[in-house]
Amino acid sequence: MNMEADRAPLYAKVETSLAAEIVKGTLARGSQLLPEDRLIERFGVSRITIRKAIENLVARGLVEIRRGKGTFVTEPKIRQDLTELSGFVEDMIALGRNPTARLLDKRPVPASDTVAAHLGVAVGTQVYRIERVRLADGVAMSFDETYLPLDIGEKIVSNDLEAEPIFSLLENKYGLPLVEAEYQLEAITADERVAQALEIASGSPIFLIERTSYCEGPTPIDYEKLYYRGDLIKFTTRLSRRPRQAPR
Repeated sequence: MNMEADRAPLYAKVETSLAAEIVKGTLARGSQLLPEDRLIERFGVSRITIRKAIENLVARGLVEIRRGKGTFVTEPKIRQDLTELSGFVEDMIALGRNPTARLLDKRPVPASDTVAAHLGVAVGTQVYRIERVRLADGVAMSFDETYLPLDIGEKIVSNDLEAEPIFSLLENKYGLPLVEAEYQLEAITADERVAQALEIASGSPIFLIERTSYCEGPTPIDYEKLYYRGDLIKFTTRLSRRPRQAPR
């Protein structure tokens, strides 16, 4: 008999049991756990005990709570290489995922200091802002804020932005091939607005990518703030060693 296991708190026993089912695959990746009342009935414990066990599983990265939907076994992280300029749809298709989008908002707004600097316009100039949630296999992966010069934005928003990628529209429909981009990547926590869009808890760790894409010139054509879920994706790149001069 395992005396240590017998002395473990009830929440730890529930946590261990569910974690074992996840590791064995009895609870498959992406599957939903039983509702709280069913777990209480199954394990014969209190609501507080179940919530503590789930809290610990969330902290271990084994499950996630999706607001208004329930608790789900987490998916393995998607690995995305930062080696070339590509859009979300291209990235997900390359990884064998099904990309979709949900349009939240599209409207002209005055350019803030940051937006103006990235698009090369005066502060307060009207630009087009597009907000979308990007999904892979039905799971929200990123919340995107896209800023475009007003004339380009007016053309772009006349299309179905839940079906047509902005990069493809720029290049294939409007003759604006992209040639390069500047990236800035940092780790932040999700505020309430981003958390709601990504269906995660406020304060969750996320990645923020600021990307300015250029067409010939180079002319800035697209400034984006991309908020990626930190629990579902990791970014990789490959670095070359700069040639070293021989010591004199």
